[in-house]
Amino acid sequence: MKTHDVVMIGGGHNGLVAACYLQKAGLDVLVLEKNDWVGGAATSRELTPGFLYSNCSYVCSLFRPEIMRDLELPKHGLQVISYEGGAVFTRDGDYLASYRDHDSHRREFARWSKRDAEAYDRYARDVTRQCRFIQPLLMRTAPDPFSFKPRDVSELLFLAKRFGDFSAAEMAATLRFWTMSISDFLDEYFETDVVKAYLALSGIIGTALGPMSPGTAYVLLHHYMGEVDGSVGAWGYARGGMGAISRALASSFQAAGGTIRTGADVDKVLTRAGEATGVVLSDGEEVRGRTIVSNADVKRTFLKLVEEKDLPERFVHRVRHFKMRGSSGKLNIALDSLPEFPALPQGSTCIRGDMHFTDSVERMERAYDDWKDGRWSADPFVDMMIPTTLDPTMAPPGKHFMSCFVQYCPPQVDGRDWTDADRDAFAETVVSQIAEYSPGFRDRILHMEVRTPREIEAEVGLTEGNIFQGELTFDQLLFNRPVPGYAQYRSPVKGLYICGSSTHPGGGVMGAPGRNAAREILRDLKRDRHHMSEAHDVI
Repeated sequence: MKTHDVVMIGGGHNGLVAACYLQKAGLDVLVLEKNDWVGGAATSRELTPGFLYSNCSYVCSLFRPEIMRDLELPKHGLQVISYEGGAVFTRDGDYLASYRDHDSHRREFARWSKRDAEAYDRYARDVTRQCRFIQPLLMRTAPDPFSFKPRDVSELLFLAKRFGDFSAAEMAATLRFWTMSISDFLDEYFETDVVKAYLALSGIIGTALGPMSPGTAYVLLHHYMGEVDGSVGAWGYARGGMGAISRALASSFQAAGGTIRTGADVDKVLTRAGEATGVVLSDGEEVRGRTIVSNADVKRTFLKLVEEKDLPERFVHRVRHFKMRGSSGKLNIALDSLPEFPALPQGSTCIRGDMHFTDSVERMERAYDDWKDGRWSADPFVDMMIPTTLDPTMAPPGKHFMSCFVQYCPPQVDGRDWTDADRDAFAETVVSQIAEYSPGFRDRILHMEVRTPREIEAEVGLTEGNIFQGELTFDQLLFNRPVPGYAQYRSPVKGLYICGSSTHPGGGVMGAPGRNAAREILRDLKRDRHHMSEAHDVI
């Protein structure tokens, strides 16, 4: 039986990133993916003729430019189209437009409140300061604060220096920012409900917290750190859907000599004398590997794939208490024609970006209240986009694809599993909200894919449907992610590593966990890392 240098469990984007770097270092890497396609949550699939859906993740910004360069992803077909615009529709028939250009954005704020327009400069400055602090940490391995190893001490000194560059007032502001709610943070700058609602949305996406929950200010920061073609904070559509990222990664990996097996569902990690030696597939086949890397989330990896007897009791306890708490749903809709939104001026660029209907933080918080009661939100927050306004490859001529990301959607309904009837009722809630602002919307629907946490977990393998493989709260970041003492991509089982979003720096289609894990694996194997470019330090 052949023994591979590395066996990768799961072909999600982080797994593919890690596999690319390991393969380029001269290792023999095999990727095992349970589905008939790769990409995990970063996939594009044609579920109705002519329409290509970005089934789960739907916009691109966080993906690290260092990885794009190292793996030559544009050469393998990846193109990201940045979008400008967006809007929040209000219940009184008006709208707040958003623009990529700072001055245009500020003028739109002034249409609602001159005070908020003045505050926007101060807000942008303060958020940028936080981005500059955290961004260099994304591509570094989090230090173990209880270790006296030279590398850990060096990283702690790096953190201290970064923090020490702040003034006393900036230090205080940073500590407050990391622990406060997005609602309280925005109240310190703005007075207008719709302005605060627009800015608060990045604090709740993918998170089982409401805008008034402590810790959501950092979640906002997590969505602000990306870039498209060097434009910091920009967002875009991957041409051909989010699966284009995974296809480019797979192409880069295979061009380097790597092997991908789809339809290969891993059931168990094999161990001997405390060391990983391979995996067993669901059909009983054994695959041997000198190093095993799991792209699955921390709970799926250590509570399902690894036998409990092979793990320290304290470690298992912490993994069990790692917060997942899925909160998101998704609708992918094929439309016969471009929907109309009477609130927008004719020809507005806003329709090319993200559109929302939740015009106050209070409405957002009430949607969260429903989730806490075990129900999907009766008045949900919907992040709605129509990628085909910029990428016509995803639908037939004249037709359009609409992506609707929905908060809040619980992993269980009233304490029981989701049923198909629940799923359909959830979809009706979302469609009804859109139809309030877009006359004739229902008549344009040709096909619809509905994803609750049940579907997300069953297909993608994300426990409870959590899109970040774990909450991005302060207690689950840096050296606490996923478990204190094991935040450096290694595990209690020798030769078994994890590289998914349960690890530092967290979720989103970023690729940083995969790259960071590959660096640590190559360090342990004493392999050359010259093919890994240096991450830039500041925004």
